[in-house]
Amino acid sequence: MKDSLPQNAYTELADSYSKKVDSKPHNAYYDRPGIQSLLYNLKNKNILDAGCGTGVYTEWLLKNGSSVIGIDANEKMLTHAITRNGDKAKFIQANLEEPLLFFEDKTFDGIISPLTLPYCNNLIEIFSEFSRILKDNGWLVFSTEHPFFSYKYHKIENYYKTKQVKCIWTGFEKRVEMKSYYHSLGTITEALSVNKFVIEKIIEPLQ
Repeated sequence: MKDSLPQNAYTELADSYSKKVDSKPHNAYYDRPGIQSLLYNLKNKNILDAGCGTGVYTEWLLKNGSSVIGIDANEKMLTHAITRNGDKAKFIQANLEEPLLFFEDKTFDGIISPLTLPYCNNLIEIFSEFSRILKDNGWLVFSTEHPFFSYKYHKIENYYKTKQVKCIWTGFEKRVEMKSYYHSLGTITEALSVNKFVIEKIIEPLQ
């Protein structure tokens, strides 16, 4: 398995991230309520937590009656996910930018991927794998940085072109350089449509 783009940053942040993720406003009061508002009828569903991090969403899905497999590229983050959830869920170290060959076709009822796609370059390939492992009528819920915010923040010259960017994170008690990818809205929606996903809802949560 190759390292993910933010491998070094998340290895450095893992311990402090685990301590603060339940209360840090961006995660706890912005992203998480937005994702959870789109999830319902979870009992007895087989769910993939794609980019599970320290297992916060895995824990919530389990409490709502789902069977969950969490995957993440970072070993230290997975260690915290296992500590948080024990043997109630299965965890696998895997990079979403590589084929998920350990999953058979039509395995999952649903996939969540909160704040993970900004670390992935080729969204078409990732959504292709998601489509393959979802059951018929399965669903995908994900969150990502707003393209307009990223466009302005990183002073992107070409709105349409995917570009690797970086910034300094200071919100988890340490100062780290976080690398990610800028994707336009068109890039995201095209990657969904060519893989036969139908967009049912887009939300822009209010702070």
